[in-house]
Amino acid sequence: MAYKAILVGLGSWGQWWCRDFLPPNVADGTIEVVAVCDRDPSTHAFAREHLHLTESQCFESAEEAFRSCPADFCINVVNPAYHEEIVDLAIRYGLHILSEKPIADTLEGAVRIAEKVRRSGLKMAVTMSHRFDQDKTTLRQELRGGNWGELDYLVTRFTCDCRKYGSWGEFRHEMDHPLMLEGSVHHLDILADLAGAKCKTIYAQTWRPSWGEFHGDCNALVTMTFENGVKAMYEGAKTNAVTLNWWSHEYFRAECKGGTLILNQRQLEVLPYDPEKTIARAEEGDGTPIPLLKQPKWANTWLIQQFTEWLSGGPAMETNVEDNLQSVAHVFAAIESARTGEVIHVQDFLEKTRAAVLATNF
Repeated sequence: MAYKAILVGLGSWGQWWCRDFLPPNVADGTIEVVAVCDRDPSTHAFAREHLHLTESQCFESAEEAFRSCPADFCINVVNPAYHEEIVDLAIRYGLHILSEKPIADTLEGAVRIAEKVRRSGLKMAVTMSHRFDQDKTTLRQELRGGNWGELDYLVTRFTCDCRKYGSWGEFRHEMDHPLMLEGSVHHLDILADLAGAKCKTIYAQTWRPSWGEFHGDCNALVTMTFENGVKAMYEGAKTNAVTLNWWSHEYFRAECKGGTLILNQRQLEVLPYDPEKTIARAEEGDGTPIPLLKQPKWANTWLIQQFTEWLSGGPAMETNVEDNLQSVAHVFAAIESARTGEVIHVQDFLEKTRAAVLATNF
């Protein structure tokens, strides 16, 4: 049975949904897109072209779309500041929710959304697409498979030349915390996923070099510890002289007891430990290549399928809204650490925020 979906938001990223993520799931009968909506009617033509919709299936109001077109779930691709408004509407109309990251533009808003969804009995998941990309999924399988022994620590790098205004999208150059909210939200989430445990502590330094044409902090160094003892380091920068590791082509290194795994520019290799050597030396590229996993769908295209499997009674998605509060907590704990200069205990930070939100009886 094809699940009926309504896409909310046809901005630049919503158009990616129309063109790339939704059509494969329509073609194989996983979903049927019954409506789209965006306040800008000029965007509707894009949806009609790529999703083969009629004018009567395109709306300027989400509420009008929800009222006019019976559906099973909505896909929330509006600006994060408006996520909660769409969630409230979806709950009112009994729709499950598949949402773009982050859950909300504040940790308080994310907690409210998770609680509202819990009370409603509906299902909501977040499209942490990066974690479910082909290369990261392959690395995760290698770590979870246990072939390389206990994981000690992780390192990742996301460094780019986007110092000129508009090179990373104009709105990001005007944000208070562009790197954290638009990039690191994925990378810190992946590190926690690879570590296999919740983040215990986080310490961050964020800044904006004088040559970076950004309003807010666009560079960061972050250290994390996890509840199972694994540690991680993250380097993120948008103002470097050159791009070394761009979006989806990041550098990850996992140091395990039995080997060093390196994922760089979407190529994965392992350099195994040799107990016969007193000191083993190697360079990147000397290792054994590990082929990337193969399957028909990756990232958001795959997550749509996972969501429908959950709706059909399968296991809850790993990115269900309650569990995904962790990724929002990573970001805002890092921002708080940068502001105060202190190490933040992430779970305490999240629970204090939850308690404060629930005390408001919203």
